[in-house]
Amino acid sequence: MRNILIVDDDQKIRTLLKTYLEKNQYSVTLAHNGASFFTEFNRSVDTLSLVILDVMLPDTDGFALCQAVRRRSNVPIIMLTASSDEADRVVGLELGADDYISKPHSPRELLARIKAIHRRTGMEAAAPPRYHRFGGFTIDVVERSAVDHNGTPVPLSGLDFQLLKYFIDHAGEILDRSVLCEATRGRDAGPFDRFLDVQISRLRLRFNDCGKQPWLIKTVRGAGYVFAASVMSSHE
Repeated sequence: MRNILIVDDDQKIRTLLKTYLEKNQYSVTLAHNGASFFTEFNRSVDTLSLVILDVMLPDTDGFALCQAVRRRSNVPIIMLTASSDEADRVVGLELGADDYISKPHSPRELLARIKAIHRRTGMEAAAPPRYHRFGGFTIDVVERSAVDHNGTPVPLSGLDFQLLKYFIDHAGEILDRSVLCEATRGRDAGPFDRFLDVQISRLRLRFNDCGKQPWLIKTVRGAGYVFAASVMSSHE
């Protein structure tokens, strides 16, 4: 679980944090006051990995929210405050917050604090790799993009990327047509459905996999397809 709920009454801060954290593979839900926070918290309490609470809100304060969260969950809490008063930090920590950051702060600092908390709670290890490399190509899961060894972008449609990512996740496995169609189109392949063949031909063309002996996606007669390239995955 890498799901974060943020409540802050400053729209610019909310948007900035959401954009930055999503680029680092976190799922982010936003709230602008206490009421909207409780709506989102009640909806997703069992899937949250962290909560970020602004101390000053128009209809309540972060301390009250912290108490309410602690009555229901042990989810890690980071509190944000514009105050430099040490008493605020002490109160927040005594109420159950795990960390405190003073405003203004950089998204990079907040990300570092989030990662530190997730490491302590054993969540960071579950982060999926962002990059997948094979045959001189690099796939970026966050940007949903691909480049060759020269850094030249490989043009991919949304369906192209979806199919490629499924192949990468199941590299070395023989995947039959119905499985691939279900993964990319949400339905089984019909007896005359050539859509999958067109998609695979397009992927082969994008990655210079044309010819009698394909190196990337191989056809297994009577069984389906297999992603034959060796894949190296990493977070950086």
